[in-house]
Amino acid sequence: MNKNIFKTLVLFTVLGTTLNAQAQQKKQIDLPDIFQPNWESLAQYEAPEWFRNAKFGIWAHWGPQCQPEQGDWYARGMYDEGSGQYNAHVKTYGHPSVTGFKDIIPTWKAEKWNPERLVTLYKKVGAQYFFAMGNHHDNFDLWDSKHQKWNSVNMGPKRDILAAWSKAAKKNKLPFGVSIHASHAWTWYETAQRADRSGPLKDVPYDGNLTKAEGKGKWWDGYDPQELYRQNHPLSKGSEDVKSLWAQWDWNNGAARPTQEYIDNFYQRTIDMIDNYQPDLLYFDDTTLPLWPISTVGLDIAAHFYNSNAKKNKGKVDAVLFGKILSEQQKDCLVWDVERGVPDQVQEKAWQTCTCLGSWHYSKTDYDNDSYKSSKKVVHMLIDIVSKNGNLLLNVPIRGDGSIDEKEEKILHEIGDWMQVNKAGIFDTRPWKIYGEGPSTEENRPLNAAGFNEDKENAYTAADIRFVQKGDAIYAHILAWPSDGSVTIKSLGKKNKKVPAVTVKTVSLLGYKKKLEFNQNEEALSVTLPSEKPNQISLVLKIN
Repeated sequence: MNKNIFKTLVLFTVLGTTLNAQAQQKKQIDLPDIFQPNWESLAQYEAPEWFRNAKFGIWAHWGPQCQPEQGDWYARGMYDEGSGQYNAHVKTYGHPSVTGFKDIIPTWKAEKWNPERLVTLYKKVGAQYFFAMGNHHDNFDLWDSKHQKWNSVNMGPKRDILAAWSKAAKKNKLPFGVSIHASHAWTWYETAQRADRSGPLKDVPYDGNLTKAEGKGKWWDGYDPQELYRQNHPLSKGSEDVKSLWAQWDWNNGAARPTQEYIDNFYQRTIDMIDNYQPDLLYFDDTTLPLWPISTVGLDIAAHFYNSNAKKNKGKVDAVLFGKILSEQQKDCLVWDVERGVPDQVQEKAWQTCTCLGSWHYSKTDYDNDSYKSSKKVVHMLIDIVSKNGNLLLNVPIRGDGSIDEKEEKILHEIGDWMQVNKAGIFDTRPWKIYGEGPSTEENRPLNAAGFNEDKENAYTAADIRFVQKGDAIYAHILAWPSDGSVTIKSLGKKNKKVPAVTVKTVSLLGYKKKLEFNQNEEALSVTLPSEKPNQISLVLKIN
């Protein structure tokens, strides 16, 4: 073949391939928006099957507030005179009129942080998705943020935290989630406007009202503290009571209203994060959606999140967006998140509980006092949640240096050991006709606001059973090992009035190779157990 003709053919082939790729890209970009920013349009949403199958995720609720190791909401509590966090701050860092939370940020170096090791561990334990925190109420962005100079690339670790977490999640083939909490910084940081009410520094203002001009010659020269604290506004009604914020979380009851500039900035930052990191899951620590109902910006973000995900997935929304304290209509639009709690009945739609081994931010006191949730507590919560059509997102607190402690690792390994034996009764399952039986199903444990009822349950007994199904199998989770070596399941009696009759053909115990002896009569299914226990947490019967 003539060389010139060959070169021409190659050129046309390359050009055609390039044009085709560009056309495909343009086709994807030009897909029309499916969702509009209103509740009626968002109601088209359905939670993807992968999320309904996943059941268990792990969360790294980690940022500069973990550096002091003083637990939750440090950047608020350190300005509350006389509180434990205030006292610890004064002792360790100095008075908040001189050394405020802004000055904690450069001490956070994350020198022992190995995101790949942690995410690999979480997957080994059984996590089917991974969450990282994008920002907290402290208003500090944990990525290379275009619209917030106070971020982890410019100061502190000087690393793009989200990028590294995302890379580790992708390497482990786990869906990646990001939590965004910063919409409440406006009222949350109001304690930074205070001053001591007594003592040698009485009436000397804390650093919440500092301006950019006052940074000349200091480490934060060129940065405006008001872009972090956002306190150039009148205080909310009753803000002298540190607990008043709870009643104002939905922006009612006298909460100071944010400016449009504040709202726009929150929107820009969140859209920037979505577009650059393309998370599969997005969590807001808000009633319903951020800044709802005083602004529709949350609806705008929700529509953008769903639409951008659909364009990435050829018109299919494969993402999950969470909201708290939702109406029934809103549960059609978002996945309901329950904080530190579990509803008492099966939910028609997919939902999630978020909880923590200890405090949300790392607490040395939790470590010293051995107050972490046990592996048994976590697994029992998971079982109860899955039986009611939910997922469990578990936060494992991380030290400021980026490591988790050996007590947490031990708990995780115990959860992983249980999962290795019993995961067939968790993943890919769906609720059965009823979620369970036994004394715990008769307890009254109402949710409180966003949840907060996880500590109200009594100890489970061998009569406490939870059910799920997969294919033609029912999995019965027995939450305590019976002392007499046998299990009685009333819901599987041939004439049980609560569920249609089930004819049992075989019964096996996960982790035990032999079939079990059983007897099914009109009243119940009775199963004889082996003398050896497959694990110390709970047992799972597979019933065909």
